[in-house]
Amino acid sequence: MFRTPDAMQKFAIQPLDDSAMEKARFRLDNLVKPPGSLGKLEDIAIRLAGITGQLYCNTSKRCVIIICSDNGVVNEGVAAAPQSVTFTQTLNFTRGITGAAVLAKLFNSDLIIVDAGVNADIDHPHVKNKKIRKSTGNIAREAAMTYEEALHAVLCGVETAIEAVNNGYRLIGAGEMGIGNTTTSAAVLSALTGLPPEKTAGKGAGLSNKVFQKKIDVIRKALQHNNPAPNDPLDVLAKVGGLDIAALAGLFIGGAFMRVPVVIDGFISMTAALAAFRIMPAVRDYMFASHLSAEPGYRYASEALGMEPCLHLDMRLGEGSGCPLMFMLMDAASALIRDMGTFEEANIDEEYLKAVKDADFHIRGL
Repeated sequence: MFRTPDAMQKFAIQPLDDSAMEKARFRLDNLVKPPGSLGKLEDIAIRLAGITGQLYCNTSKRCVIIICSDNGVVNEGVAAAPQSVTFTQTLNFTRGITGAAVLAKLFNSDLIIVDAGVNADIDHPHVKNKKIRKSTGNIAREAAMTYEEALHAVLCGVETAIEAVNNGYRLIGAGEMGIGNTTTSAAVLSALTGLPPEKTAGKGAGLSNKVFQKKIDVIRKALQHNNPAPNDPLDVLAKVGGLDIAALAGLFIGGAFMRVPVVIDGFISMTAALAAFRIMPAVRDYMFASHLSAEPGYRYASEALGMEPCLHLDMRLGEGSGCPLMFMLMDAASALIRDMGTFEEANIDEEYLKAVKDADFHIRGL
């Protein structure tokens, strides 16, 4: 059984507010619509109430936090792009020309860019320097990092989330940038679930079949060489993970500790969310899965976490690009519970819906 390290125990996560969720359910059931007809939007509104303790949740100030770091496993030739792209894209986020940056701007979201382990010196006013080390080790030949560095990376993510909330953000998206991180994510997922690399690995940014097979072989080699302990998520992160994955896990924990919702992006983000759940199970209630990544490992990670994404767009960019899209669905859920009228306000006799409500009541076994 995994024991949460002493350094993490002060960030204990509180359960959702049952009273606020019950008030949200009651209001939704009395709005001028058939019961449950707004589907997942109703579920979102209820959970937002539970997270914030407020019937009406204000998420107007939101951000996507992008954790940037490099991975030594790229030396095995498992990535289509050179490692230098991590550094270049980290700076491009500040220019607003990446996919995640464009979507964030469109949907009124700020970007917070964090250097947790880029293999270069970055001195830029819009990049937070939280570098733990320059790149991880090559997991095919050595551990990605020490156990202490993995814990440091998780705490870096916790700290970043707390800073964001203290600066007024009430909704956080979890993004990343790091060439080679679909390889490390697949290795982490295999270690946590026992699934073989053939199932957890994908072609990432567009690998040929030959290189894809090599990627699978490298992940298998990394797991055999490092032998991560599946019941110790920090050991898994240290041995076959990445600084970005570890810091994202901390981001989910920090957001939950501060009672704000945190949105999962794609495969790397979902793998980090699973690691966070294995560290502190209560964190799951504060997570929202945005889109179904086209990376095959995403489905296995989301199933292991027990979360279903809201959007199916065949996206696999990463960077946090799915988060602003999910923000808008959360805006929609918040607007509906706040602004829709009740049957009484709409001057509609609710009697005709009584049979429908009774049927729904019995279907749900209540």
